[in-house]
Amino acid sequence: MTDTSTAQATAAASGAAATEQFRTRQPTSASGADTARVDTLVTELLTAAHDIIRRHKVTYEEYNTLKTWLIQVGEDGEWPLFLDVWLEHVVEEVAGEDRQGSKGTIEGPYYIPDAPRRPAEATLPMRENEAGVPLLFQGQVRAVDGTPLAGATVEIWHADADGFYSQFAPGLPEWNLRGTVVADDQGNFKIHTVEPAPYQIPTDGSCGRLIRSAGWHAWRPAHLHLKVSAAGHQLVTTQLYFKGGSHVADDIASAVKHELILDPTPGADGNSREVTYDFVLDKA
Repeated sequence: MTDTSTAQATAAASGAAATEQFRTRQPTSASGADTARVDTLVTELLTAAHDIIRRHKVTYEEYNTLKTWLIQVGEDGEWPLFLDVWLEHVVEEVAGEDRQGSKGTIEGPYYIPDAPRRPAEATLPMRENEAGVPLLFQGQVRAVDGTPLAGATVEIWHADADGFYSQFAPGLPEWNLRGTVVADDQGNFKIHTVEPAPYQIPTDGSCGRLIRSAGWHAWRPAHLHLKVSAAGHQLVTTQLYFKGGSHVADDIASAVKHELILDPTPGADGNSREVTYDFVLDKA
């Protein structure tokens, strides 16, 4: 077992880490935004909010409760969590609607770029006696026309058997269960890791209060995160789930697609599982 407890992995700490990571990767200036586009999107967003207020006869008490909650989301550093859980899946759906290759889904708030590079067959960094069923995840990266993509990169990260991500919960080694695997000259890769667990998104902060107030659950199904790329091709960001797993059918983030569900088989040693999943990339 890990030495990280649920109490230690607070929403505030996770939110602060996710916010900082996002800021390092995203320009702060919006000077390049199309003015007409911003006008259209913001006006329609506000119009939709106005319509909700009118249709449901929102009271000042409800309005002030919402205002207080929105302020607290920012103070808790939970905007990345809120947006990635409840909005990103629709943005991804629109962004990938013309893709012919592999299906994508949300990135989520726990991606860290520049994970250490590893060869085509690699074991992800993990602690001695890392909890979880050993998993061999293997496959091939190829183009839409079937051409193997030599040297494609497969970035992979996932939660541990307690549902925690390295760099977002204390007590975990920096790159635990994270890596960038470089496929061989035929686009093949083999990644040795452990199966992650389903987990609840942090519930001790503002997002948790929303979940409780609405009577929702906070669970995400067990999943592997991946970013797969190759020169001259579109990067695909995705998550892969496990057939029969808890909350595959009612993921709080609405990110599951049937094409993304794995069905591992027992490994030869009887103590592990293995699965093959190929990635197909569109031309850039």
